[in-house]
Amino acid sequence: MTALEGCLDRVTFYNPENHYTIAKFRPRGAQNAITVVGFMPEPTAGEFLKLDGIWETHARYGQQLKIIRFEVLLPATTDGIRKYLKSGVIKGLGAKTISRLIRHFGDQTLVVIESAPEKLIDVKGIGKATAKQIAESWKSHHAVRCLMIFLQNHGISLAYSGRIFKEYGPSAVDILKDRPYQIACDIPGIGFYIADRIAQHQGAHSDDPQRIRACILYLLEQAAADGHMFMTGHETRRKCARLFDIDAESASAALRALSDEGQVVQEAMNVHGSDDGCDHNCDQALYLSGLHRMETGIARRLKAFLSVPVKPPDINQEQMTREILTRLAIQLSAEQQAVLEEILLHHIAIITGGPGTGKTTLIRSIAAICDRLRQKTILSAPTGRAARRLSEVARKKASTLHKLLGYNLEQNDFEKDEDDPLDVDVMIVDEASMMDAQLMFHLLKAVPVTATLILVGDVFQLPSVGPGNILSDLIQSGAIRTFELKEIFRQAEKSPIVVNAHRVRQGNLPILEKDRNSECLSEFYFIEQYQPETVVKTIVELCSRKIPERFGLDPVRDIQVLTPMHKGMVGTIQLNQVLQQALNPQSSPGAGIQFRPGDKVMHLKNNYAKEVFNGDIGVISEIDQSPEWSKRRLSVNYDERLVDYENEELEDLILAYAISVHKSQGSEYPAVVIPLMPQHHPLLQRNLLYTAITRGKKLVIIVGTRQALDTAIKNDKPRNRLSLLDQRLKNGANHS
Repeated sequence: MTALEGCLDRVTFYNPENHYTIAKFRPRGAQNAITVVGFMPEPTAGEFLKLDGIWETHARYGQQLKIIRFEVLLPATTDGIRKYLKSGVIKGLGAKTISRLIRHFGDQTLVVIESAPEKLIDVKGIGKATAKQIAESWKSHHAVRCLMIFLQNHGISLAYSGRIFKEYGPSAVDILKDRPYQIACDIPGIGFYIADRIAQHQGAHSDDPQRIRACILYLLEQAAADGHMFMTGHETRRKCARLFDIDAESASAALRALSDEGQVVQEAMNVHGSDDGCDHNCDQALYLSGLHRMETGIARRLKAFLSVPVKPPDINQEQMTREILTRLAIQLSAEQQAVLEEILLHHIAIITGGPGTGKTTLIRSIAAICDRLRQKTILSAPTGRAARRLSEVARKKASTLHKLLGYNLEQNDFEKDEDDPLDVDVMIVDEASMMDAQLMFHLLKAVPVTATLILVGDVFQLPSVGPGNILSDLIQSGAIRTFELKEIFRQAEKSPIVVNAHRVRQGNLPILEKDRNSECLSEFYFIEQYQPETVVKTIVELCSRKIPERFGLDPVRDIQVLTPMHKGMVGTIQLNQVLQQALNPQSSPGAGIQFRPGDKVMHLKNNYAKEVFNGDIGVISEIDQSPEWSKRRLSVNYDERLVDYENEELEDLILAYAISVHKSQGSEYPAVVIPLMPQHHPLLQRNLLYTAITRGKKLVIIVGTRQALDTAIKNDKPRNRLSLLDQRLKNGANHS
């Protein structure tokens, strides 16, 4: 650890959301400034600091000091105070006002501002409004620093300071002292372990009831993050004991308290059972109350759909269907024709099937018939990419479910519901396997039970990122009319991608093309490599040279690397760094900015004002590199549509040369490259591999080991998620 005192010469980069800083710092007595990086609140040139840090060597920027701890050394002389205040530490304080303050208070100026701000009005030219502004600006700045010092003293990363201060403001330190476990509930990304470290550092006991309640909520939240709707009581108590040294009696008492407070719902499982391979007959399902409300609400609403009688259309549907299909030049199989004849006789129905089975053709046919019947038909999908793809293939406008339902990001809620339903007769939702419990709950509330809701999806793909396995549960229940398309169309039958996708779906190894030097171009290849370093090198060669030269595809726009994980040498983070350097090697536009003109990027949050959605991929067309960090901006080209981003919006973007398989759902790419290594073991799953393969339109290349490929195909267990939705529907009871 290196300790230095000195002056902050220049702030090169500053992120106001998390306080990440890159700056030039001149140590006391040194002629040259050094680069320092780390988390500091509103750093300003001219500040005197004491820094503790570790020297690191950056691949591009060289040696720099990574800040571990910092302390602001307030100047004691009038010259130092003048320079400090001129740095902008107090907003709106001009040179003349600074001179008056120093003339009046001398070397006590900062003491007065902090401890006796009411005396500021004694200075000529400073009225009550200005004095209040000075005091509030100083208080806010001081509060952030106090929070960061508090976190430093408790061994917590300063990276969390921005989120904590944004949530609690100047009261942050008081809340952390009095109710440390509250941050685990209030602030996403700050879990139980961080709250527990703060609490125990302040002397909290391991059997503190607050701690035990927070622990149980943490376990239930982790289960939800893994896709489960609930945890069993047995598993919850077992983890409390093993991970947190909490005895069963204390855990049960905390559960009763959480139930009384309405945060947790306990439900007996002796009626329902479970399909996760365990006997839960005398156990309980422990739900976070919000998830229980959603699951029972979904079951209740589905029962309402099923209870309303359907009135068949008063028309010769067979003749009308023939005319429409002839006009659209659509030829259906007997299997598709049977679906078309029956589908509109149900208020809710499911169409499922693998690639090449004609799901989209069926959607287009159903929509055309509904239009002819003058029924208001809406096409939708869970993501912007899936909605755009549906629009293209169905040749009818499709929207995202979030947009249709009026999603409010700040409130995490939807405007449309039973009191303000959608104006629709037939609602068709594609990529329904991506819907989690929350989205399904709000969709069912917004669609009138007199309408027809058709869910279309491939149940063998990855389930939703959020909790629930909705499409699978509905099919398993047997309560919803389900049409499974099994026949692969003749054209698709010849595609190695489609053939191998179905082989993987059935638990068989794909037919592998091993002759990499063959002149005959295939669509599906497996390149066997054993070392992560070699896999990375192979992927770079494929994306930068081999695929573009052999298949004529653009390395940035047409080729997508899909990897199971984010971390590790063959994860998205590392792959994006190497691929960026290989495919877009120009020098970086400025310290602290990871993006370059020409970079492939992904948008992470739905933004209806900009009309860009979570998972949209574009290419940076321009970067305006202003000397002032707050004025930096860039433009991204999304399918020939430019979208501008201000500096504070850059956290909504990540590099997208390599993305996770989960993020690829609902999209298709001309070529996909899939690394598959033993290091990916936690996520080597059949449905993940199947999903990755079905993203490729013209070319799929798997790079890795046969062992990893075999493991993924054999591992079908992760499809099971704890939920009682199918049982609620089977039993015809709400259990709410």
